Amino acid sequence: MKQALVLISAILIFVIPSASFAGDCGDVNSTGLVDLLDITYLINYLYKGGPEPDCETVYGGVFCGDVNNNRLLDLLDITYIINYLYKDGPIPQCGCGILIDIDGNEYKTMVIGEQCWGKENLKATHYRNGDPVPNVTDGEEWAGLFTGAYCDYINDPANVATYGRLYNWFAVIDSRNIAPNGWHVPTDAEWQTLVDYLGGDAVAGGKLKEAGTMHWNSPNTGATNESGFTAFPGGYRGFDGDYGNMGNFGYFWSSTESYDGYVWYRYLYYLHSRAGHTSNASERDGLSIRCVRD
Repeated sequence: MKQALVLISAILIFVIPSASFAGDCGDVNSTGLVDLLDITYLINYLYKGGPEPDCETVYGGVFCGDVNNNRLLDLLDITYIINYLYKDGPIPQCGCGILIDIDGNEYKTMVIGEQCWGKENLKATHYRNGDPVPNVTDGEEWAGLFTGAYCDYINDPANVATYGRLYNWFAVIDSRNIAPNGWHVPTDAEWQTLVDYLGGDAVAGGKLKEAGTMHWNSPNTGATNESGFTAFPGGYRGFDGDYGNMGNFGYFWSSTESYDGYVWYRYLYYLHSRAGHTSNASERDGLSIRCVRD
């Protein structure tokens, strides 16, 4: 161990910091960059009683300094960052690595319990094989669909960066797969596993919602985002083609049909901490998608 620290110290003395990867993973001092200062910060934390990494943690206590994604924070993470910055090594891979959809959109990920979840709502406009998912803006056309489609809330692309896109359930179950390779739309049972891990239906919603009222309407009851899931209130598009409830609700598809024409889904609400669980979403509704790893 002492020899390894001597080697690291030598590297820190003689190597000038280079351009670095901006992002949460590896940015242990929360400056918006991964650089030499993050290496020294980790050394101070691990071996000199310094402060914990000053950045968002994964539920269960795995720090964003876990750049090699082994769910530990140790010497290997220091050498990983050194290799990344100065030896063309791989980029930091906290959580479950980076999720990339068919359109090239990149999503942060997180480990919650034994599951790996995407940290953002899906934005893909193509199925996994490259076929386009139709963007249906007209309300009457949307209401008559029995095939996959997506839309942006109130047909405004400016909403996509934060809230992702809304998809009908026909897109969810299409054999061409709306989720990226290695990922899928969660079943109702997989949603329940997440909710149970976070303490059950009555409290899990608060742990899933983004804290504060930047996106959620006040009072955003119980929101702590303790899980790191950072759920947004992206609203919905109804089976009649109308939009509603952005700011009040976040609605998320499962892949589980409840009865003919209707589907189980999850919802979060600005006025309570529950993780709602309902079986009456129409297949023609437009809801958000969060992916879970296979």
